[in-house]
Amino acid sequence: MRELPPDQPPNQPPPPRATPHPARRRRALAVAVLAALALAAAGCGKEGSPPAKGPRPEALPHYRVVQGFDLPKSATWRKAKRRGRLVVGAKEDQPYVGEKDPATGRYSGFDIEIAKMMAASLGFDPRRISFRTVASANRETALQNGQIDYYVGTYTINDLRKRQVGFAGPYYEAGQSLLVRDEEDDIHGPDDLAGRKVCSAAGSTPLQRIEADYPKADPVSYDAYSICVDNLLTYQVDAVTTDDTILMGYAAKAPDELKLAGRPFSKEPYGIGVPRSDNALRLALDDAIEAHQKNGDWKKAYDATLGLSGVPAPKPPAVDRYAAG
Repeated sequence: MRELPPDQPPNQPPPPRATPHPARRRRALAVAVLAALALAAAGCGKEGSPPAKGPRPEALPHYRVVQGFDLPKSATWRKAKRRGRLVVGAKEDQPYVGEKDPATGRYSGFDIEIAKMMAASLGFDPRRISFRTVASANRETALQNGQIDYYVGTYTINDLRKRQVGFAGPYYEAGQSLLVRDEEDDIHGPDDLAGRKVCSAAGSTPLQRIEADYPKADPVSYDAYSICVDNLLTYQVDAVTTDDTILMGYAAKAPDELKLAGRPFSKEPYGIGVPRSDNALRLALDDAIEAHQKNGDWKKAYDATLGLSGVPAPKPPAVDRYAAG
């Protein structure tokens, strides 16, 4: 016979379970939705099910491969030529920018298209790229050690990084912003972060800016922005901060759960990271960026990827052919 707790009288039903708050139930659902959307990109859904949000392979532009290209002064290019393929560092957790399908291993997004354009201009068929996920904190090391040939992954150009690696570009200019839950009414910008937990990627420029400029905030860091977003949806942090391009992608995947708060509060020029000593490769990539802007490839790539978030293509920034120090 089942024993009753001491304070429960006989013949009385057990006390009802507490009902989770509706918003919290929706948060848990949204975490599952974000994961399901990534898996659905593999195309294994049932007939008639809604298509997953994200770049469609058939809508992506094709890039003309330059025949007979040669760059003998670039040690990186010569090594890739002997290898027969390029090894490109990228992000895997940034919707519409740099995202990896966990089912197929396929990378997609605006940065991935930029990497393909660069390959075509260097004489490599984009299908001859091996993408390698590299966390923000490990980008300089991966380039310095020759683990990758170049890096395209929301990589902000700044003077500190120029001491360690080279940069082609910029090819895009973003701005740091904040992602919050849809019912959040008290966070409108970084000045509202005092006492709030703010999540970003370890080693990233946005995290460093929060730590330096907004010391009353409570910064939290992980290797992946997707972990930050999961923690936001489950009330473990109050906001996620990084470039607005990345946050736009997450908000577009869960529009009833997430929103951007306020306006961008920085300028983040994205560059293509290369080994610091390989100026020949850096300048060749500068040429390639300008060529793909002029021939329309840049805008086509944006429209097919990041443009799916609903934000129209901006004017691309001017390439900065800085002198090597």
